Formats: sequence, C-alpha cells, structure tokens
Amino acid sequence: MTFIREYGRLGAGLATGAMAVAAAGAALAQDLPFRGEPLPRGTSMQTPATSLKAEVVWLDNMLLWIIVPITLLVTVLLIWVIVFHNSRANPTPARFSHNSPLEVAWTVVPIFILIFIGSFTVPALFRQQIMPEAEVTIKVTGYQWHWGYEYVDHDVEFLSFMLQRDELAEHGYEDRHFLLATDTAVVVPVGRDIVMQVTAADVIHSWTIPAFGVKQDGVPGRLAELWFNVDEEGIYFGQCSELCGQAHAYMPITVHAVSEAAYIAWLEEQGATNLAAAPGYAEHRRQLAASE
Repeated sequence: MTFIREYGRLGAGLATGAMAVAAAGAALAQDLPFRGEPLPRGTSMQTPATSLKAEVVWLDNMLLWIIVPITLLVTVLLIWVIVFHNSRANPTPARFSHNSPLEVAWTVVPIFILIFIGSFTVPALFRQQIMPEAEVTIKVTGYQWHWGYEYVDHDVEFLSFMLQRDELAEHGYEDRHFLLATDTAVVVPVGRDIVMQVTAADVIHSWTIPAFGVKQDGVPGRLAELWFNVDEEGIYFGQCSELCGQAHAYMPITVHAVSEAAYIAWLEEQGATNLAAAPGYAEHRRQLAASE
C-alpha cells in the first residue's frame, strides 16, 4: 500500500501540493467534530447531514410501515393455508378456480400502494438528480487506488490517499478512523450547494458519502454529477463503492464541512485563484475590513 501511494503521488507530480493541503487539512481536523462515520454495532443508516439524506431516511421509514403489514399478512395467509388446507385437514378440496372480487382486489390494491410510494420517491429522485446552480464545483477523479480533486473555479488540485495506522494521530484522527481517513480532505462550506463532477481514469469507481445520501459512479471517459448541501460543520467519511480492483478497500473519502470563513481561509492557504467566486467571499472581505 505504501508503494502504491508513493508511486501515485510521484506519477501525478503533485507531492508538494498534497503535503501543503494535508497540513491544512490536519489543522482543520483538530477543530471539527466527527459526524459522518460508521458506529460500532450500528445497523441503521448514518445520521443525515443533508436534506437529501433526511428525505432518504424518511422514505425508508415510511416504506417499512408499508412492507411490514404486507409481510405479516402474507405470512398469516400462508400459515392459514398450511394449517387448514392440507390434505389431512381438507381431504376434499373445492373445485372452483376463480374469485373475481378477490382477483380485482389483489390487482387494484397493489397498484394504489405503488402509486402512493411513487408520489414520494419520484420527486425525491428528481431532487437528487437535478443539479442546482453550483456555489462550489469540484471535479473528482477515481484512480486505482486513490482520489484526485480539482476545485475548478480556483485552480486548486490535490490527490487523496488513505492514511496508514501510524499516520492518523499527526493528521488529527483517531485509531478508529483507520481505513476511513485520508491524508488530504475535500473541504466544503456548510449551507452551500456543492456540485461534484465525478469521473475515473482507469476503471469504474464510485464516490459515496453515506451521511450525505450521495453515491455516484465515476466512469472513464464520462462526467457525471451529484450535489449536496451540508447542514453542520464536521468530518464525514465515505469509501469507494465499486469493486475497482485489489486495493478497492483502501481508497476512502474524507470531507471537512467548515464555515465559510474557514473555507475561504483554506482556499487562500492553497494559493487559490479567483477567490471572488468563493461563496461568501465579499462578506468575508467586508468583515475583515471592518475589523481593521
């Protein structure tokens, strides 16, 4: 793994830039709570950090209220048939083959159930797939086996590699974050619409953050998009969700959601261009001028 990581850095020619971004990311990590991470013995979805994920959780709960009664009804009917309509209990079965009212009911009722479900799921799907006007645009490229990021409006680029266990503490992470934390992190401002342009350089990868409710395959030669708007500051983790090769398990994703002021400060540390395009930059400059 060490060889893969170092080779990728040198091959991309971004080692120096990656170290600078990593240093800034470590400083941010010290001040941010860990919010989007898997929990021991956790069996449910992560706490929503975006409106998209909150809607997914609501839909999941709503569907449980539908599927559980259906499952119980079918189970009861099966038990009733087994007990009362076996050859011993009912040696002379009835000879009828149709029951029109029953057949109409078990056709119409599922149709209404599907219409009800679709009235909620289809709008949710459109909200996920229709991109808003981007306030921050980030291009993410999947490699075997690491991620590359480009802030297209600011000429900031870096690679992101999984941290080894002995590297976690110096980057502000804990031992439980092994296989989750990376040496550099995607930094985004909270309360802003972030559009990620997802692609890949070799095989299909998938950029996924469970707490955001987003998952998008990166296909070589194609550019797909996803969006999110983070509610709270914090550190969120994800992992590649496509089987992309032998080191598939070792290309995690780390996102730092920060305040607008911290985001602008981070861009300045990276030597970003066109800072005026950063969300909240005009207000940030006004506040700085007022404090002086």
